[in-house]
Amino acid sequence: MRHLFSNASLPTWLLAGVMASIAAGAAHAADIQVEEVVVTAQKRAENVQDVPQAVQVVTANQLAAAGVREFTDLTKLAPSLVVRPAEQPVNSSVSIRGIGTFAFSIGVEPSVAIQVDDVPVAFQARAFTDLSDIERVEVLRGPQSTLYGKSASAGLINVVTRGPTPELSGGLNVLATTDDEYSVGGTLSGPITDKLAYRISANYDKFEGNVRNVLNGKKAGGRDSAAVHGKLAWTPLDTVKVTLGWNYVNGGTTVGRPFIALSPTAYLRGNTSQPPSVFEPGITVGPENTNFINNFAARTDYDDNSQSLKVEWDLGPATLVAVTGNDNYKVTDLLDVDETAVASPDNRQIGYFKSGQLTQEVRLVSNGEGPLRYTVGAFYADVDFVRNFYRGPFFSLARWYATSSSQQQAAFGQLDWEVTPGTTLTGGARYQHETIDYTFLDIQNGSAYFHGGAKDNFWTYHAALNHKFSDDLMAYVSYSTGHKGQTYDLTTGFNSNRALAGPIRPETSKSWEVGSRAQFLEHRLTVNATAFSTKYEDFQAQGIETLPDGSTNFRLTNVGKLKTQGVEIESLARLGDDWRLSASAAYVDAKITSFPVAQCYPRQTAAQGCVGSPGRQNLAGKRPAQAPKIKLSADINYSHPIGGTSLDGVASATYSYQSKVNYALNQDPQTIQKGYGILNLTVGVKNPTKHYEVMAFVNNAFDEHYYANIFDQAGTYNSQLATQVILPRDFKRFAGIRAAYSF
Repeated sequence: MRHLFSNASLPTWLLAGVMASIAAGAAHAADIQVEEVVVTAQKRAENVQDVPQAVQVVTANQLAAAGVREFTDLTKLAPSLVVRPAEQPVNSSVSIRGIGTFAFSIGVEPSVAIQVDDVPVAFQARAFTDLSDIERVEVLRGPQSTLYGKSASAGLINVVTRGPTPELSGGLNVLATTDDEYSVGGTLSGPITDKLAYRISANYDKFEGNVRNVLNGKKAGGRDSAAVHGKLAWTPLDTVKVTLGWNYVNGGTTVGRPFIALSPTAYLRGNTSQPPSVFEPGITVGPENTNFINNFAARTDYDDNSQSLKVEWDLGPATLVAVTGNDNYKVTDLLDVDETAVASPDNRQIGYFKSGQLTQEVRLVSNGEGPLRYTVGAFYADVDFVRNFYRGPFFSLARWYATSSSQQQAAFGQLDWEVTPGTTLTGGARYQHETIDYTFLDIQNGSAYFHGGAKDNFWTYHAALNHKFSDDLMAYVSYSTGHKGQTYDLTTGFNSNRALAGPIRPETSKSWEVGSRAQFLEHRLTVNATAFSTKYEDFQAQGIETLPDGSTNFRLTNVGKLKTQGVEIESLARLGDDWRLSASAAYVDAKITSFPVAQCYPRQTAAQGCVGSPGRQNLAGKRPAQAPKIKLSADINYSHPIGGTSLDGVASATYSYQSKVNYALNQDPQTIQKGYGILNLTVGVKNPTKHYEVMAFVNNAFDEHYYANIFDQAGTYNSQLATQVILPRDFKRFAGIRAAYSF
């Protein structure tokens, strides 16, 4: 049974098994249809079936059924998305179709942009802090730079939260699990006057963790967060709506990285008097290990305070929209660098990070009537980053303070022209000007001070042709370009050579897509398919460069080219009144086409491709990091009245599968996660008239163990086998109860 649910066939098996039921029931329940899904992927509200681009929508109900309570869990519902957590949020990363950002500099922008309620998130780590009171999450795949700017060269995640309601409403939800996670949240919404409405929600979640520090018995790998969200919606006129939003999040994480492989001759910093029996006493190292030992509590503490103002003015033929956003995020991160409890070397890392962003967008969106539809707008952003960093006192010494800032001005537009009935031609362009500046104070090395800046001007484009063969079938072909801005590598080791080398060049992408959007059996079955091919030039990653003085060094640089191509399918079916099924799949063939001077992985030999001094390897033909070839997800939901009661019985199953993936760009064989499948089960009751529900659930029902991230630490242990991991929330099977009441 475990083997059955651990292979890639389950979603296909489910679809094949229910197709006959859908067809047989079509005549009996023609009024039962897949619900219409409205998205704002093109900065206007549209039925997702009419949007000629790759968009997957995850609703609030799907998030709850799949047990998604944090951002990293989204990957289980969106096959083209991979989220890799790290020991602290600043080093976490998001990939779409195998493309993401694999660098730690504060000035490096992500390849996947994140937007919350029409406001871009300046720093990707901000998105990892909270996922509550969500209406839906839209995952836009492929370059989105024309409408969304330079941080969306691989895709965009658009998070939409719930808004105020015209009538008094609210709710309360609680959750408890068998492994000590507790959550409570509440919402209240309604009118203040006939023209002013509000919504306020609060949520608190605490999980102790699933690894144990044997030094003091305390758990780690956990989190706690408190979030408050508020919205005011004011309609002074029938044609004007003003929405004020405020969000505050405060929380933290604890860090513990168990060893899963460790050579008996792995000596700490090469000191033969400190073998594993000394620095890992009482710990049985192996794939199931959940113990570690640290004498310095590794953790992060963060808070975020953001505000937004959205004004919508219906002018008749078009709507004028102005969106202002302000966000301030900060995090303190502490790490036990030697990750032991020995007195010497007792190395520690202490960092502080702060980001601030002010954005303003103004756009004019036509009302969608007639053969011409348009969106034109302007965008401004002022973004500042600060990083204060210390590591020491025994090895890998570092002490520096850096700032990075950018100012962006852009104009964009998109025109949809229905040239003949059912056939629409789309064209869009964006012109952007950007100025970046930095300072770097190297306190460790004589307080050397560097500063500089650069400017960039660029165009991005989007073109598409789509045809509606009927009300239920649309097909399209599109071409898009993406742009990821230039940056400076503000990390440990920044020096005069790096300053003289100037900024890393922008990363660009060119993408083709062909897709279809189809509904069958009187809208009871939806099947959307997309084929894509994208090429990336001047890919930004860690590599080897030749500096102006002729020396070579490892640093962030433009190291090569990538190509990613594949097929994505999303489907949704209603099987009568009681059954709802969704399934999606992604096949992604991502390859590095040029990367001649990549870093070698630890212990890599010349026979394995590591040559030269410093050692380098050619990664042409290899897969990039975080790029599984196959990802699948499926969920089935059942609801039916219980005879003689006012209750409905509810059951659901959610399954996700991912083929093997390497967490390291350098192809390290120690950082490969094998393919795995996760099954979550839920059963419970709900009262539709009294608006309450109680659900019991089991996550990772077959106790399938996998790792959220893997680290090769051989460099710290005299080039011997030493592998550590970050465990995911569902590393082990756990159960729980959640209850909700709404009015």
